[in-house]
Amino acid sequence: MTDLYDVVVIGGGPAGLSAALTLARARRSVLVLDTGQARNERAAGVHDFLTRDGCAPAELISVGRAEVTRYGGQVAERQVVSARREGSAFAVSVDGGDTIRARKLLVASGLVDELPDIKGLATLWGTDVLYCPYCHGWEFSDQHIGVLVTSAESVHQALMFRQWSPQITLFLNGTTDPSGSERRQLDARQITVVTPVVTEVSSRNGRLDAVVLADGDRVELAALALLPRMVARSEILAGLGLRRVAHPSGLGENLQTDGGGRTSVPGVYAAGNVADISAHVVNSASSGLLAAMAVNADLVEEDTERAVLG
Repeated sequence: MTDLYDVVVIGGGPAGLSAALTLARARRSVLVLDTGQARNERAAGVHDFLTRDGCAPAELISVGRAEVTRYGGQVAERQVVSARREGSAFAVSVDGGDTIRARKLLVASGLVDELPDIKGLATLWGTDVLYCPYCHGWEFSDQHIGVLVTSAESVHQALMFRQWSPQITLFLNGTTDPSGSERRQLDARQITVVTPVVTEVSSRNGRLDAVVLADGDRVELAALALLPRMVARSEILAGLGLRRVAHPSGLGENLQTDGGGRTSVPGVYAAGNVADISAHVVNSASSGLLAAMAVNADLVEEDTERAVLG
């Protein structure tokens, strides 16, 4: 490791590695710090990513790391503890007590899914308990898919999954009944509505078997979809003054950027789900590229100013 990197990237998922690749190709000294744990690590494959559709999440990361190091970038599996400003640079503290210094920080630390507290649900999250129809819908085509109401957008989610299967059941889970217009939409699309609270998500041999209701009934399913509350992993940046803001969807909180990766704190940039909880894998990779371009442009400006001053 060097004494001072041009850029430290916090998070080595699609956004962080895409940013690091761009920066390494721009001949910047860049270090990616990552724990090796991905949000989608349980998924069988990454989808809707042209030329990489169906590849395992771990494979995508492995290939990405190899591409970064090919151009001189570095990747280290270290847990970031905190980050602070130190003069004109930044100091990043990692597990073990080491401190790494950088001119710029690019945060791509992802998000945390806050799931309903239902027995057995978290165990299947990312496999048969899922979120995105574009990521998983094809794999459950024409099978029985349940949708658990967790927000005002859950009816829309059920209508979306109807595109992939005619067998959709909406579990109100004790929440408010759909409005009159929503009921008409659900009825028109032949989506079954179940009122009782869901008490358990039952599995067999690691796969979803059924949901168990408070009245004792069991509804067999191939998949259960829900909208979790999604919160950006940004606690380590609190010392820099960065705070999360509500996402327009109302489904969680992320860091705010200018659309090109710059945050409200000069020298700190954000990409991927930490900056947009709704971003898919390919969107996250794209945002990493854009943020890296902003970082490099700002570094070029600083380097030029120093050169002019002699």
